[in-house]
Amino acid sequence: MVPMAAKVQEAGRRHPDLLDGEWTVELLETLPDDGLRYELIDGTLLVSPAPTPRHQAAIGELHLLLRATCPEDHFVFLSPLDWQPDGRTSLEPDLLVVRRDRIGAKNITQTPTLVIEVISPSSRRIDRTLKLSRHAEGGISHYWVVDPMTPSVDIYELHQGEYPLVASVAGDESVVVTAPFPVTVTPDNLVQI
Repeated sequence: MVPMAAKVQEAGRRHPDLLDGEWTVELLETLPDDGLRYELIDGTLLVSPAPTPRHQAAIGELHLLLRATCPEDHFVFLSPLDWQPDGRTSLEPDLLVVRRDRIGAKNITQTPTLVIEVISPSSRRIDRTLKLSRHAEGGISHYWVVDPMTPSVDIYELHQGEYPLVASVAGDESVVVTAPFPVTVTPDNLVQI
């Protein structure tokens, strides 16, 4: 991930209104649809490259797995879909599980039940630090970090405003998750390409 100012300068483009000051959700909507992922954390813009096939395979398999066990009062979303808890934060988790009564017309503004990030080399540090912290601050009860290259899954549950690691599995190991709903996850099964 690179700061947007560097990205704009690298590409030879200039968007003066967006280079100075703090980013907002409204400014985010003025960016081009160019295959990059644009996210905000507390007014700071994050830019990510397009994902790899292994990354997308993990997302697809997780979606199928979660949809098969998700209770009726929740819905499983794939990215791109923004969670915008305020005017200075807009994140696009790879998967979101949201109570149906919290689904907005354009994006998710209320707290999701579960957020899953499938990491890539460019997002590894961000997903495990900045996003982890921001999701905890936002009150998201469950946060998973999936590494399709290892493959592995780390499962965090919110406790007193922080995310202790409650389970970590790799390869052909399985973990039975009981919350927010029962599901068995085996990392190797997420990347069968």
